[in-house]
Amino acid sequence: MHKIALLGTGLIGRFYTQSLLSYRGKDEIKVVVSQRQEEAERFAREFGISRPMTDIAAAVRDPEIDTVIIGLPNYLHKQAALLAAEAGKAVLCTKPLSVNAEDALVMLEAVEKAGVFNGYLEDLVYTPKTLKAIASARAGALGKVLWARSRETHGGPHSDWFWNKKLSGGGAIVDMGCHCIEIARAFIGKGVRPMDVTCWADTQVHPIDAEDHAIGLVRYENTAIGQFEVSWTFRGGMDLRDEVAGTEGTVWLNHWMRTGFEMFTSVGQGGYVAEKAEGDTGWLFPVGDEIGSLGYVEMFMDMFNAMDAGRQPMETFYDGYVVNAIMDACYRAAESKRWEPVDLKVWRGGESAQVATGMKDFDDQHFLIKEEVMPNGATKFILKDKNTGEISQVIRE
Repeated sequence: MHKIALLGTGLIGRFYTQSLLSYRGKDEIKVVVSQRQEEAERFAREFGISRPMTDIAAAVRDPEIDTVIIGLPNYLHKQAALLAAEAGKAVLCTKPLSVNAEDALVMLEAVEKAGVFNGYLEDLVYTPKTLKAIASARAGALGKVLWARSRETHGGPHSDWFWNKKLSGGGAIVDMGCHCIEIARAFIGKGVRPMDVTCWADTQVHPIDAEDHAIGLVRYENTAIGQFEVSWTFRGGMDLRDEVAGTEGTVWLNHWMRTGFEMFTSVGQGGYVAEKAEGDTGWLFPVGDEIGSLGYVEMFMDMFNAMDAGRQPMETFYDGYVVNAIMDACYRAAESKRWEPVDLKVWRGGESAQVATGMKDFDDQHFLIKEEVMPNGATKFILKDKNTGEISQVIRE
C-alpha cells in the first residue's frame, strides 16, 4: 500500500484521483495540494482526502508519504520533482516532464542520483487500443514502421496558465505535441534515435504569445517519420487519432471524436458531457468510461505494479526528457523554417522495436517491388534487376 501526496487539483488531478481510487483499491491519497486552500479543502472533501494544503514542500516531506504525483502547471514540475528526489520519495510526473529539455534533464539526473522510482505520466500511450496496437507492431504485424502520425486537436485547454507561455513553456506543441511525439516513439521504437525535425507553428485565432496550431515531422535514424498535428483552434470537441504505416501493415486508431455513444438532445443533458466537448445540446458523443478510454487506469496500474516489483515502468523520466528535447527542436525549426537537429545530451538508445526487413526476392535475378491482382484476374509483378537496376514487370495468368 502506497501513501500518496497529490500535487494539483485541476482536471488532470481529478482524472488521476478517479483512477487511483478505483483501480487497485490498496493505495491512498493522504495529502492533496492546491494553490488555494479553499480549493484544496473542497477537493479533499469530495474525494475523502484527510490533509488539504497549499505547501508543496510540506506535502512532499510529510513522513507518511512515500509517493508524490505531480499534476501541477508545467513551470512547477521541476521544483516538485527535485523536492521529491531530495526527500527520497517515488515521483510520478504528468506530461510534459518540464518546460524544456534543460530542466527535464535536471529532473532526470536528480531522481536517478537519489535512486528513487520515477514515472512519466503519458496517458495516451496507455489507452487499451494503443497498448494492443503497440504489442502487435512489436510482434512484427506491421513490419518495419515507416510513418506514425498522431493528431490531437480541440478548442483549447481548461486553465489560464496553459495560455501563458512563461508558465507553460509554449502553446499547443508543449501541451499536446508531447502526446503525439511519444505515441510515434512507441511505434517506431524507443531505441531508434530521433535525428532532426521540421515544424510549422503559428497563432491563428487566439490573442496569445504561444502557438495555437502546429504541424511537425520528426525524422528518425532508421528513416522512419513521426508526424504530429496539434491545434487549439479545432471546433466540435476533441479529435484524437493515430495512424501507423509499416512495410507489412497499417493501424488506424480513433480514440475520441466519435466515442461509440451517440445521443441527440434538444434541451441538454444537464452537465458535463466529455473532455473538451463544446456544448450539451444537439448530437453529443458522451463517454462511458472516460478515464479508462484515455489510458489513466492502465497507466497507474503500470506505475504502481512496476514500483511494487522493483522494475521500471513503460514510461520514465528519461522518456519525458527525450520528448522535451524533440519539442525544443520543433520550436527552433518553427522559428528558423529549416530542419533542426534534436539535441540529446543523453542518449541511451536500447533495443529497437523494429522488425529487421530487407529487399524481397522475386527470383535469383530480381527484387520484388510490388505484387497485385489485376481486374482480369492476372497477377502483375513489378521487379528490379539486382545487377542493372532496371525496372520491369511480369504478368502471369
